[in-house]
Amino acid sequence: MEKTELDKKINDVFPGLVVRKDLVKSIRSNAPVPGYVLEYLLGMYCATDEEATIADGIEQVREILRVHYVNRNEAELIKSKIKEKGHHKIIDCVSVELNAQGGIYEMSFQNLGIKKVPVDVQTVKINKKLLVGGVWCMIDVQYDIVEEKGVSPWSIRSLKAIQMSGFDKDAYLASREKMSSEEWVDSLLQTIGFNPEKFGRRHKLFQLLRLVPFVERNYNLMELGPKGTGKSHIYSQCSPHGMLLSGGEVSLAKLFVNNASGKIGLVGYWDCVAFDEFAGRDKKPEKKLVDVMKNYMANHSFSRGVGTMDAEASFALVGNTAHNVPYMLKNTHLFDALPDAYLDSAFLDRIHNYLPGWEVYITRGELFTSGYGLIVDYLSEALHVMREMDFTGLFQKYFRISPNLSERDKEGVRKTFSGLMKVMYPSGVATKEEMRELLLFVMEGRKRVKDNLMRIDSTYDPVDFWFEDLESGEKTYVKTLEEKEYPDIYWSVRSAECRVRSENNSDSSEASLTLRQKSGSRNVSGASDKSELSTDSCVNLVKPVEHDSGAREGCITVSENQTGIDYEKLFAKHLKGAKEILIVDPFIRKFHQARNMMDLLSVILKGKAREDEVTVKLRTAKDEFDPAAQEKYFEQIAEAYAPEGIAFTWEYLDNLHDRWIDTNTGWHIIMGRGLDIFQQFDGRNAFSIQNVVPSRRQCKAFSVTYVKQ
Repeated sequence: MEKTELDKKINDVFPGLVVRKDLVKSIRSNAPVPGYVLEYLLGMYCATDEEATIADGIEQVREILRVHYVNRNEAELIKSKIKEKGHHKIIDCVSVELNAQGGIYEMSFQNLGIKKVPVDVQTVKINKKLLVGGVWCMIDVQYDIVEEKGVSPWSIRSLKAIQMSGFDKDAYLASREKMSSEEWVDSLLQTIGFNPEKFGRRHKLFQLLRLVPFVERNYNLMELGPKGTGKSHIYSQCSPHGMLLSGGEVSLAKLFVNNASGKIGLVGYWDCVAFDEFAGRDKKPEKKLVDVMKNYMANHSFSRGVGTMDAEASFALVGNTAHNVPYMLKNTHLFDALPDAYLDSAFLDRIHNYLPGWEVYITRGELFTSGYGLIVDYLSEALHVMREMDFTGLFQKYFRISPNLSERDKEGVRKTFSGLMKVMYPSGVATKEEMRELLLFVMEGRKRVKDNLMRIDSTYDPVDFWFEDLESGEKTYVKTLEEKEYPDIYWSVRSAECRVRSENNSDSSEASLTLRQKSGSRNVSGASDKSELSTDSCVNLVKPVEHDSGAREGCITVSENQTGIDYEKLFAKHLKGAKEILIVDPFIRKFHQARNMMDLLSVILKGKAREDEVTVKLRTAKDEFDPAAQEKYFEQIAEAYAPEGIAFTWEYLDNLHDRWIDTNTGWHIIMGRGLDIFQQFDGRNAFSIQNVVPSRRQCKAFSVTYVKQ
């Protein structure tokens, strides 16, 4: 396999701590164990980029699994092997309970199927998580014939949890500093199994946000969205410090403390407790459970009649939505899918950040990486160790958040910021712009919580989410992406007071950096999901002038992952009536970029009279890797549109940088990203809605400026 520059960099910076991520998939079928278990074994034998060593290591891991992993269907065979040999090492998921009557600890084996196996106190002290859920271990199990009634013939000779025994924090921080911010973020994406080339910046931040409950103490994250977006993957496969509760339902005793036995629950031992399938209107969680969770999420403590206890576990609450975003905004709220018991404003106010799962890609094969990443067990230890750090106030060196925010709003912003800093900049050192990016992102996530609380509970007052640059005094107002996409319905369930307040700030969202540099203002709005894309609410670089086509001078800014945008809304009015069109874009090379060109020509075709002829000339750069394919794309486009009265020609020029469109009608259209404005989607799938309806594609962040010459 050919290594990328990132693969080489990861291997150079973290020697012996990397693994090729497709190896897990290649051996998983033989042992349905969590990914971190397989990577622990692969890390012992395959932590290199040398193909020969990797091949030998894979065979060793397969042999270990063949000999030691307990498949439930072969449990009796393994028991027999232990009896005949006297003892045998196995890999199984085990848990321990205290036998109060006998005063001893007893172990249960998930796959082997034996229970009440005595285990010594020291083993339990070293591995306390055995008491609160299954832990994957390498166990040397012994069998002795006993005649005494009630005595188990099984015993434990040795036990080793399958996770790293030590971690060098200083070495980790030093290695991180050898990588650029972009390289590090991409290496984290590959570590959790994704191909960073398939993700935009905002998509990457969403994946890293899922790691925050592991690195930040007492952090509460909620993610609701469609099925199939990998919401539970990180919590089940990427860390031995996390516990995933399938089904979303759990008892007070299991989660906090068992009053009968005094046994502490999950929050006392795990860094992150994730509730899978947390949503579902048909679920009926106990009111006592909700009340205790609510108190714990606010105060980091719980009480069940045996005194108050503290814990540090974070909550990740993930579930599926039943409706799309515009339906929820128009009729209810973005918490609509939760059980009624959790639709308690006091409970929801304790959520630090709401990850919009509808923006996350549906997981498909092309999103996964075959490149190198850190062994997930190593990353999980790094996150675990970083929990002791506190980065909540680092942004205050450059920025001040609105003093009008509630204390819970501020806490949500600070804790999420701290968590992402630990993940992305573990040394605590980041530039002003890097901190600004994180602050804008985390404030949006908390604002999503607050805005929907106002829909549920009328006692919550509207509040402006903004932060101020301490050096320039410039304020950046924060809006959620849903607020930009659906401004006409975003506040439809809220009072008129809130709608007026929101409208007053409608032009106060973050601007793209490119436009901010040109205009010196942040007074830029995202485009709405309407039939027309207007420049009225955008920065006007020159005085608006009406033209026959209805086109206007000015500019528009589109946020990352925004939908409702297509070429017709962007260009139709400004290209209508033109007979000669020049398109300059150096990046019309690959298949999807050629399809973009095709889509733009379709807009031109739709806007012209059938009897008219239009000349369209493209200036672009030649694809140095596959120029023949590029030429073939253009030939096919020209052939397709020639009968329709559009003469498409092209020329290759070197040193092209800027991207624009000129028309013989006098329009000069400056395109920040050219035609490549959409996030990746499955363009070859004829049944993909994004392929059929361009306006349903997620966009990259970009701007378009219109000037009448």
